[in-house]
Amino acid sequence: MAEDLAARIAAKQDELIALTQDLVRIPTLNPPGAHYRDICEYLRKRLSLEGFSCEMVRATGAPGDSDRYPRWNIVARREGSRPGDCVHFNAHTDVVEVGQGWTRDPFGGALEGDRIYGRGACDMKGGLAASIIAAEAFAEAHPDHAGAIEISGTADEESGGYGGVAYLAEQGYFSPERVQHVIIPEPLGHDRICLGHRGGWWAEIETRGEIAHGSMPFLGDCAIRHMGAVLDAFERDLFPAMAARRTALPVVPDGARHATMNINAIHGGEPEQASDYTGLPACCVPDSCRIMIDRRYLVEEPFEAVQGEVIAILERLKAERPKFDYALRDINRITPSMTERDAPVVTTVSGAIRDILGQDPDYVASPGSYDQKHIDRIGRLKNCIAYGPGELELAHKPDEWISVAAMVSSAQVMGRALEKLLLPEG
Repeated sequence: MAEDLAARIAAKQDELIALTQDLVRIPTLNPPGAHYRDICEYLRKRLSLEGFSCEMVRATGAPGDSDRYPRWNIVARREGSRPGDCVHFNAHTDVVEVGQGWTRDPFGGALEGDRIYGRGACDMKGGLAASIIAAEAFAEAHPDHAGAIEISGTADEESGGYGGVAYLAEQGYFSPERVQHVIIPEPLGHDRICLGHRGGWWAEIETRGEIAHGSMPFLGDCAIRHMGAVLDAFERDLFPAMAARRTALPVVPDGARHATMNINAIHGGEPEQASDYTGLPACCVPDSCRIMIDRRYLVEEPFEAVQGEVIAILERLKAERPKFDYALRDINRITPSMTERDAPVVTTVSGAIRDILGQDPDYVASPGSYDQKHIDRIGRLKNCIAYGPGELELAHKPDEWISVAAMVSSAQVMGRALEKLLLPEG
């Protein structure tokens, strides 16, 4: 069976390429959350023809949802001929901003040799396409399979997933009674199984000052200079302390096995003017400066210690530095999530990799979070992994690409996993 299905999937390579290109060409940029309905409608039309019943779900009231940018999701389900487990493939449809440095059309979906280029090709429209081809080929080869197959295309993973998987989980779409196995085809490598991810804490730090005329700064209090002291303390104390911590979990790449923090943004003083403004700036001492921190923490680090470490630095500066004042505002918090190696979906996909690739898989954990967190915490479903084609280091980069060969191999592994889970003789 494995050889027959693998050959069937290989024969669909041109179809897989065309599907990936079509998905890349829908510019589902987040923010703001553009063209979500367009991509869901595209998936609905395709999957309906393949025997899937499709439900369009708007995450009404979720963060980011608005009449201008509604958070649309699709859940497609194909019932088998007899009772059995449900295997769910979940992929996010949103992509991050394009950024600078591209040498190709970011939404062109150009095919060059083995590579399809475009924003989201790797993260993760190539994985979505591979899961669709795997499910369709399996259903064609085994129309009388047991259980059910689900495919979802969900919104907002790049901004936390609250308008996508989190909302669906709250509505019961990922309850253990409905779904038993979840595979998220994030780009962790076609020969690797991702068991989970680090934790994350996003927070805004604001330093406060007093506005005054820029020619007499001694009459005011510069909030940006205060923020400079914060950044200096982070460089001297926090970053070395984080670099000294290393997790025992197999997080990739190796640098992510340490605790890390990124300064996402900094804003101080008067707002930036429109690009067509030709005047000069006003002469003012800035009375506010804000930074956004993105702290990724290890499963060995309690969240209270992670947060307390930053607060301790700010409180020390408040005691040492004249007029120093700050505000700390939590933006989001993600708890580390990890699936056990002996979970059914892990052992099944491991066996599928051995059957298709002839090798044992590597077991890894992701440096960044993905929607497993919501399936785990809200859906109460622990039997979830990330498995899909692509190189993680290409995500969010210019000239992002996905390997066609890797997509075919991943689709073959996914198809073989379906055989093992939904066929009695699998």
